[in-house]
Amino acid sequence: MINYTLKALATSAIVLASVSVAQADVTLRGASMFDEDHSFTQTLREFERLVAEKYDGDVSFDLRLNGELGVESDYVTYLNQGVAVDYTILAPSNMAVFSESIPLMDMPFLFRDLEHWDAVLSSDAFAPLEADLREAAGIVIVGYHGGGVRNLASAEPITSMEELAGHRMRVMGAPIQAQTFDAVGAAPSAIAYNEVYNAIQTGVIAGFENEAASIQNLKFYEVAPHISLTQHTITVRPIVMSAATFDALPADLQDAIVMAGAEAGAFGRALESGADGEILQEMEAAGQIVIHDFEGREQMLELVQPIQDDYAESLGATELLMNVRGM
Repeated sequence: MINYTLKALATSAIVLASVSVAQADVTLRGASMFDEDHSFTQTLREFERLVAEKYDGDVSFDLRLNGELGVESDYVTYLNQGVAVDYTILAPSNMAVFSESIPLMDMPFLFRDLEHWDAVLSSDAFAPLEADLREAAGIVIVGYHGGGVRNLASAEPITSMEELAGHRMRVMGAPIQAQTFDAVGAAPSAIAYNEVYNAIQTGVIAGFENEAASIQNLKFYEVAPHISLTQHTITVRPIVMSAATFDALPADLQDAIVMAGAEAGAFGRALESGADGEILQEMEAAGQIVIHDFEGREQMLELVQPIQDDYAESLGATELLMNVRGM
């Protein structure tokens, strides 16, 4: 009886030790398409720092940079399957393959200005979209980065609605993106992000739309030096985790991640929104880009609103859209 009890205690001790080691040996794998200087990477580094600060156990991070693990569409697949990537920052439109409603938070002309944008992201306005993404894609939103103002970048100047007509441009894969630019007269095409540079260089498309940091970081100015200030989108870039990874973590580490995500998101939004104009000025001063005012933005807004209304109605998200507009 004593030997049996001792064996049982020894077995229990081994099990407990194994659990303790497992909990102490958590390594989370991250991915960024950019280098250490990009605001995405800086925000993920802040997220890592805050998680480690808030969690009493041991946690380490393996963040791969410069597209080593692919592009955002690859990250979405990895997160969904619970392999290779545990955390990253994504454009909502790249998650549309699993959740058709998620691009609503990133559709063009949704936000009036930076104050409106920050008020929405500091609230729980997108909670229904977060719940849908978790259920449909197995991806958890833990914070919100963003703040880059997206403009048109093109091989030739685009300064008016007339010059925009028929403009062959790359858009992200979510249908709402193509519908929006089709409504304003352009000829949008969903092309993989890593093919944009060559597609412009070879004349397959004549331009695309993006924020300043990415244009600078990936040297898109070499093939699309003309920046048209359409200011059609203030970006929303969720900090996300694989639900499979998140749900398997200890509860106190989950709590640390949620708190760190909110704080890192606020850090990233301040970083990117403050730097956007400075980056444009840097590239202009270096002779890398030519900045053009765009005439007709108010007309664009009028043409786009019915597209937004129809899209939200198709998702049963009319109330959500009205709440965002009314903030």
